[in-house]
Amino acid sequence: MSLLESLKPKSGSTHNTKRLGRGRGSGKGGRAGKGNKGQKARKSGNIRRGFEGGQTPIHRRTPKMGFKNTMFRDRYEVVNVGLLESLSGEVTPQILVEKGLAGRPHVKILGKGKLTKSLKVKAQSFSETAKAAIEKAGGQVEVIK
Repeated sequence: MSLLESLKPKSGSTHNTKRLGRGRGSGKGGRAGKGNKGQKARKSGNIRRGFEGGQTPIHRRTPKMGFKNTMFRDRYEVVNVGLLESLSGEVTPQILVEKGLAGRPHVKILGKGKLTKSLKVKAQSFSETAKAAIEKAGGQVEVIK
């Protein structure tokens, strides 16, 4: 059993703290490593985050623009009507993902491009121009949840 008096830290694991402002011979005398004057050289020279020297800070100068509820808003994968030309029969969000036209199965169909085929298109959302283009080509539009 070892004696408590003989315990000591491992060599090299502890360091002496640098004693600042204790004379020129210490190497950190005079201004204690803080440079010449100024706010950062004072004893209470800690400057808070965002402080701009007394100027009105940017977060108070810029207007507050409003609230966007991004957590619960619907995020759609956008697919244009022109891309549906390569498909046939019934088009669902799962088919669009399999074919690589959409990244995930929550799709909105937009009206850019031309459609000549008669398709039954199922999606979560449609633009008015997309509905018109699909129905003009003889197809059907079905909104799914």
